[in-house]
Amino acid sequence: MYVGHGRCACAGITMGKVLHIKTPEVVDSVRTSKTVEEELNLFESALLKAQAELDSLIDKARAEIGAEQAEIFEIHRMMLDDPDIGDNIRERIKQGGINAADAAIAVGREQAQEFEQLDDDYMRERAADIKDVTSRIARIVRGGEAVTLTESVVIVADDLQPSQTVAMDRSKILGFVLRKGTQNSHASILARTMNIPLIINAKLPKSLEGEGAAASDDEDCLDLDGKFMGVNAVTGTFYVEPDEATIAKLQQEKDVFDQQRIRQLALRGQPGISKSGHRILTFANIGQVDDVEQVLENDGEGIGLFRSEFLYLGRSTPPTEEEQFKAYAKVASTMNGKVVIIRTLDIGADKKVDYFNLPEEENPAMGVRALRICLMQPDIFKTQLRAIYRAAARGNIAMMFPMVTRLSEVEEAKAICQEVEAELKAEGQEYAVPKIGIMIETPAAAILSAQLAQHVDFFSVGTNDLTQYTTACDRQNQNLGKFYDPHHEAVLELLRLIARNAHAAGIAAGICGELAADPELTDLFVEMGYDELSVSPGAILALRERIRASTAQCQSELTNARVHLGEIIKHR
Repeated sequence: MYVGHGRCACAGITMGKVLHIKTPEVVDSVRTSKTVEEELNLFESALLKAQAELDSLIDKARAEIGAEQAEIFEIHRMMLDDPDIGDNIRERIKQGGINAADAAIAVGREQAQEFEQLDDDYMRERAADIKDVTSRIARIVRGGEAVTLTESVVIVADDLQPSQTVAMDRSKILGFVLRKGTQNSHASILARTMNIPLIINAKLPKSLEGEGAAASDDEDCLDLDGKFMGVNAVTGTFYVEPDEATIAKLQQEKDVFDQQRIRQLALRGQPGISKSGHRILTFANIGQVDDVEQVLENDGEGIGLFRSEFLYLGRSTPPTEEEQFKAYAKVASTMNGKVVIIRTLDIGADKKVDYFNLPEEENPAMGVRALRICLMQPDIFKTQLRAIYRAAARGNIAMMFPMVTRLSEVEEAKAICQEVEAELKAEGQEYAVPKIGIMIETPAAAILSAQLAQHVDFFSVGTNDLTQYTTACDRQNQNLGKFYDPHHEAVLELLRLIARNAHAAGIAAGICGELAADPELTDLFVEMGYDELSVSPGAILALRERIRASTAQCQSELTNARVHLGEIIKHR
């Protein structure tokens, strides 16, 4: 038996036969026996077939997982028409003398590497899109077919391309175990959408002998096809060829998990009130319009973070006012009166949005990003604000500014808001004035929170960046280990200070960073008096269960006397 470990990306426990999808070997140095013309014709034919496959996949994705997720494959469809990909493959065939399949793989690998070196998670995931598109072309050239599932299996792979995940029959997928991947990869997002257990960064075995050893790369990994695997995507542990005792234990854990999920589903419609009587609203973080379905399914009491930057990425021009208005209005309408907090544009130079004409920066996390861009390029900011103000007339919308460091930035942003309001009024446009909050994600904002609280309607703490800036640790750097500590005493003291200063000013305080879902800190957040915690949709009910079980005593003087966040934003 081999015991492996990885990171949980979608919770669940399962077991079954393995289908091991091996990454095809890349060979880009072998010359073809065909003529250049013949290889070019193979490429053009494969291009047409790839387009037809993606058209079908788009329809399947729309029907099964929603229009928003289908946009992934619409982007792939556009990539097939991108001269930067197609022309490079043609040129590689002409000059390199290699076959069309290897030329496609080589071009995909080179272009993907450029994205993989970026700091931003979203942009790194574009590498997966490029590999997906070029691998599809290579597979078609080689005469291969997409993976078809004939029985229920646990999928093991080096990584999964987005199209592979959707093209498979989801009813036959027991779980995923991937050697690579991130929490924000398409595979992770789709697994959570389909509620399939997923472990990423898995240490796959070189051998099953003795304790076994983890493979350093996919080629070193033992072929697991057909073997039996148990997967605990709660603890991040998996077992290859487990013994009877391990199988029995895993089944017990599965029973407990399933019962826990049933118990949590029963909390839909129930408030998150601790045993000491402190109520915390359980909100959701979303990045796409169709994520709202998951919010409602898990009984989210509002949306604490709508990442509006996803409307700006993956395109050559900024989204229009009308495009943004429709997206915001749709979310607000679907939430049916529950608050939707839109984070204004939070993008940085590392995201390589060409149409912003941002400078290259050695340290983009400390550079031109988020509210700084909006204040430096007010026309872009105004377009978004106009859309938000118009959408606010269609539902309960609030907005918050990210990366604030001082009061003058808030005042400047609010002055632009007043200009937008005056313009809309003069035009006779239907609009409403949304409540304005700020994200506290810099130590500067935390230290000045008493002053800032006098000028905004609410706080929302972005703990990911707050931890990064407080501890001077790059949160993307995997080598920092224990030094990047979200539980660092300084971070927790700042969280306490932020809540205390918000409540002293009579405004609400929430948390929308990853710490909001940390089970070790729920009691502490109750004690600090936080009004709202915003997490991924699938984590809402588990969080609510922990809040209701908490015996911590809230230290806030305003507890039980203060209107809660959703009501403050709606009526204040």
